[in-house]
Amino acid sequence: MKSPYVNELEPNQAITASFLVNAKEIRQKKSGELYLSLMLGDRTGEVDAKMWDNVSEVIDSFDRDDFVKVKGLIQVFHNRPQLTIHKMRRMDDTEIDYADYFPSSRRDAGEMWSELCGLVGQMSNPHLKGLLQTVLGDPEIAARYRRAPAAKQIHHAYLGGLLEHVLSLCTLARLTAPHYPIVDCDLLLTGVVLHDIGKIYELHYERGFSYSTDGQLLGHISIAMRMVGDKLRELPDFPPLLRSLVEHMILSHHGHLEFGSPKLPQFPEALLLHYIDDMDSKMECMRALIENDRQVEGCFTTYSGALERAALKKDRYLNPPEEARPPRPASSNGTVPPTPAAAAAKSDAAAHPLFASRPESAFAGKLKQALGPGETEPGS
Repeated sequence: MKSPYVNELEPNQAITASFLVNAKEIRQKKSGELYLSLMLGDRTGEVDAKMWDNVSEVIDSFDRDDFVKVKGLIQVFHNRPQLTIHKMRRMDDTEIDYADYFPSSRRDAGEMWSELCGLVGQMSNPHLKGLLQTVLGDPEIAARYRRAPAAKQIHHAYLGGLLEHVLSLCTLARLTAPHYPIVDCDLLLTGVVLHDIGKIYELHYERGFSYSTDGQLLGHISIAMRMVGDKLRELPDFPPLLRSLVEHMILSHHGHLEFGSPKLPQFPEALLLHYIDDMDSKMECMRALIENDRQVEGCFTTYSGALERAALKKDRYLNPPEEARPPRPASSNGTVPPTPAAAAAKSDAAAHPLFASRPESAFAGKLKQALGPGETEPGS
């Protein structure tokens, strides 16, 4: 097992550790010398890394998706950890355990696959059930489906992430469909299982996550349409009108033309599929954003382009570190007394609200004396 992992790195820590190179850029200093800007990662996250000196010795020795061993120092830059590399070398694949470097679902892939097949087996519509069993019964599709991430970066971006996402949607579908009598649960579940199936070929996930050639040329929606069409040729009795509904759910599940769907959802199951898919992906995106955030201080994460906001780290907000909340002495009755400035302000405000904001002003004091009640003259 490698050590330390990214999520174990601390500021001012000198480390010798191994990582996967997720990104590599060769940049130029103001002096004209070259330096390396890297994004290094393992199964727990990523860390920004820079190599400022002796770059010529290693610049051509490794590339993106290679494993490297580095020696350096963790520092804080713009409120985030940054690794300054002093030495590094490329590692051979025989030196590493792949499980240390690639994020994966916390659930067992075989267990998840059995659960999905069991849900399909419970469906009552024979045509939809037969289509899904034909698709999932393909050995190549089954192997890829169990391993594929749901996305390159945005949500469920880990091995087994697609299957975990689909099972989550199956749960949401079975909860929401009975609430709406117009929704056919079997049709909705068919859309859930098939809507992202093209991602098993859209992405490469043998080492780092990247788009395949077909992924870049076609995208997962077009790939899914092709896959479903191929399987439907094995089912000549499948109703043509039902086929159009299944295909429409695949085409429209992004919900908006500008998000890549060539059609908008136009019947209840298609619309509900879009909303539960969108909700599940955004909730997972927020979970990952909070869990993987590397901000050293503060209660908010960095800005997420996918969510168009930063997220509140609720646990840190409700339970701030002790150094962020200096203790104040309590009075004899156990209450915390106000600060002297607050007490003075309160006293002045009670006397006359005009002076509450600037009790230290000499002018305010004279004005207060002039406006205050005068002495009563004798005999009046």
